[in-house]
Amino acid sequence: MREALFSALVSRDAVGGARVADLYAGTGALGLEALSRGAATVTFVENSPAALDALRANIAALGAGGEVTAVRADVTAWLRRAPAGAFDLVLADPPYDAPELPRLPERALRLLAPGGTLAVEHDTRHSFDDAAWSRRYGRTMVSLWVVE
Repeated sequence: MREALFSALVSRDAVGGARVADLYAGTGALGLEALSRGAATVTFVENSPAALDALRANIAALGAGGEVTAVRADVTAWLRRAPAGAFDLVLADPPYDAPELPRLPERALRLLAPGGTLAVEHDTRHSFDDAAWSRRYGRTMVSLWVVE
């Protein structure tokens, strides 16, 4: 699924040189993949102390410290205070039962600069009619939005 997502993002020229936010970062798989594909910077947002420790260990193991920021924060609260237009690509892999999932795209789109892309991984029980692109991978869907 990650390979398919990044193939779609790379084909849209959304990764190279991008300023990326990885929401619900966990161990950082999506953001670190973006770095490996040429993203300029990644801001990881994760609330779990254990996941954040694992994320920081992964960043150190890959030697990516200068290009990244790891923030311990609740994503919903962070979205309210994050600067508008500060990112070219926002990646979100929220828990499938996250109560904020239905409003996540609306809240995250304000972070994007013109031409920016939002990618949300979600359970097939949720659908986003306003997404520019959605693909199903088993029980998982990926939806993309592009800011003009």
